[in-house]
Amino acid sequence: MRRILLTGAAGDIGTRLRALLPPIYPDLVLSDRVAPADLKPSETFIPADLTNPSAIAELCEGVDGILHFGGYSVEGPWDDILQANIIGCYNLFEAGRKAGVKRIVFASSNHAVGFYPRAKKIGANVTARPDSRYGVSKVFGEALAALYADKHGMRVTCLRIGNVADKPVDHRRLSIWLKPEDLVQLCRIGLEHPAIQFEVLYGASRSNFAWWDNSRAHELGYRPVGNADDFEHEAMAAQAKLAPDAVGENFQGGSFCSAGYSRSS
Repeated sequence: MRRILLTGAAGDIGTRLRALLPPIYPDLVLSDRVAPADLKPSETFIPADLTNPSAIAELCEGVDGILHFGGYSVEGPWDDILQANIIGCYNLFEAGRKAGVKRIVFASSNHAVGFYPRAKKIGANVTARPDSRYGVSKVFGEALAALYADKHGMRVTCLRIGNVADKPVDHRRLSIWLKPEDLVQLCRIGLEHPAIQFEVLYGASRSNFAWWDNSRAHELGYRPVGNADDFEHEAMAAQAKLAPDAVGENFQGGSFCSAGYSRSS
């Protein structure tokens, strides 16, 4: 991989990747609707809106691989999610296909499977059970990725990302925490591993609280350096201060499940 495009470069995860990727991929192109506030002179930034097909087509020219972290990153109004995460995702994949992009790493989410109970450990091949409109958009992205891999021969990796942060800050995030350096490992697998055609992997570091079977990622060489167990005492102390959530505490998606929940039984 020579020239790598990172969408969503101004977001929280994008900001973390901007700091970690340049030594690995020196020809890194950053994109978002607006420039990051702390953009450095050494960084290459091209503004583009995912809903603008011509802008995205121009953005993908000369690119070998894409790390697609752009879009609407939380639950929100349907039209906002539709435009950014569904129409925008299609524009990105189609522009990449036309430009001859070889590989795409798609930032999916644990919210694509958020309505699985916490008591059930799941693998990457389970039926989607999204917990929100946002989760639905990530299910769409995974389906679109499969289509472009199977029909057009693109090599695509979907990462069902947990919570990217410096440390897990509550009980739920002990199970889904992803150290930024471990996310870089997963991105490199998607961009470089020769066995990749289409894969769905979980974005999580080590944890005795894990809800996900990530054995396929380990088969591909993933060796997480982060361990959520190191923060157990701190996270559980913080959890004790939170208000109870009768619905969210049962499901892997947490508050995404309880927000707007109207089921009576």
